[in-house]
Amino acid sequence: MNRTLYNKLIFEYSREGRVGAALPAAKDGARVLSDAIPGHLMRDSDPGLPRVDEPTVVRHYTNMSTNNFGVDSGFYPLGSCTMKYNPKINEALASSPSVAALHPAQPVCTVQGALRLYRTLEKALAEIGGMAEFTLNPYAGAQGELTGLMVIRAYHAERGDAARTRVIVPDSAHGTNPASAAVAGLEVVEVRSRADGRVDVDDLRAKLDDTIAAVMLTNPNTAGMFESEIPAIAEAVHAAGALLYYDGANLNPMLGVARPGDMGFDVMHINLHKTFSTPHGGGGPGAGPVGVRAGLEKYLPNPRVTESADGTLSVTTDSDDALGRISLWLGNYTVLRRALAYILTMGAEGLSEVGPLATLAANYVMASLSDVYELPIPGPCKHEFVFDGLKDKSSGVTTLNVAKRLLDYGFHAPTIYFPLLFHESLMIEPTETESRDTLDAFISVMRKIASEAASEPEMLKQAPHHTPMAHPDETEAAMHPRLTYSELKD
Repeated sequence: MNRTLYNKLIFEYSREGRVGAALPAAKDGARVLSDAIPGHLMRDSDPGLPRVDEPTVVRHYTNMSTNNFGVDSGFYPLGSCTMKYNPKINEALASSPSVAALHPAQPVCTVQGALRLYRTLEKALAEIGGMAEFTLNPYAGAQGELTGLMVIRAYHAERGDAARTRVIVPDSAHGTNPASAAVAGLEVVEVRSRADGRVDVDDLRAKLDDTIAAVMLTNPNTAGMFESEIPAIAEAVHAAGALLYYDGANLNPMLGVARPGDMGFDVMHINLHKTFSTPHGGGGPGAGPVGVRAGLEKYLPNPRVTESADGTLSVTTDSDDALGRISLWLGNYTVLRRALAYILTMGAEGLSEVGPLATLAANYVMASLSDVYELPIPGPCKHEFVFDGLKDKSSGVTTLNVAKRLLDYGFHAPTIYFPLLFHESLMIEPTETESRDTLDAFISVMRKIASEAASEPEMLKQAPHHTPMAHPDETEAAMHPRLTYSELKD
């Protein structure tokens, strides 16, 4: 049976009188909890929930779970997100009872091991990033960006430089960069990219003045190109009295090869889910540690883990120079535990292989497809690259059509229509964890789709055809979403 039809039958199999549980009648006919719930909050009518039995509910959700796509079930060529495989040893270490039973409000003397792990990860990230100190408190990369910008604002405020209220952001930047700057109360100034996808250094220099607090850069950038003029950029930024911020979303190809601190960056955040294989998706769980160069450590937010001369660890919550809390406790501990497990199991030798392998994989896929997909920026690239749709656009097949057709072949779609530098952007990032067999299979399917665009364009425009939900009306879904259950009528 078609899986879409089967799920539909399961979900709509509601019948009057059918129940999944039987509750005892309220004593003396009184309404349950009527004394505990204020009258104005009591329902006057039935909520209209589906009438289904327990086996039906279990089968519905079990079948839905088999439709979920994850890195454990297939390949994610998801550019700019580094959807790499999460080793199962990380999950085992993070879910062990000794960890799951911890509570952040326990006495510090009972959680010395947890604090040691926290401090060890801080030091490891500082070494990897070339920074003096890290905080692990932020719950996500975007929150890390906000924290880093707050550090920068505190730095300028202490120096009495109140005029620095603007941040320069490239036109190829991740959307969180201007958003984080705006939330931090800073005005965004856009700097353009050159034809090769890199920052226009002349345009950047022209916009540097005594109102600029920071320049936010991603390196390699979102087109997968390394900012080869980064020493000149760092020199110009610092000469203007501003700080240089590193968006760590694309740290993966640099891992163990180059360090942002050595490039001249003053503040950075790291997306642990992108570089250190912690889970990603569904809005979390997340972690966005923030690192700073020497001289900026005091601004990092409370609470902080500190170590006494005898090795005893404590938690400081009242440092006068530090930012206020940006998270309730010391970050997302189980995610941090996964990241440290990854770092320790890889070791220095393993980490130093990540960047070259990710770069090799990306260039292999790019070279294998550039005869049928438009490559606006010639290689070599780093960890990811961007096609501008099909090379032959005469059929009217778009990047969106290509992405949807990939679903029919069992591959997750890559990032599309980003960066905004190109009209039909299709960003691909294979990561270092995929085998050549997987990459070859992906290349074969991408070439087949290019062939279908020429021979069966109308079929391609109606893809996907074999997924649980076929070709939805996306405009209708966006304009009139159904966000709550409504009882079906005959």
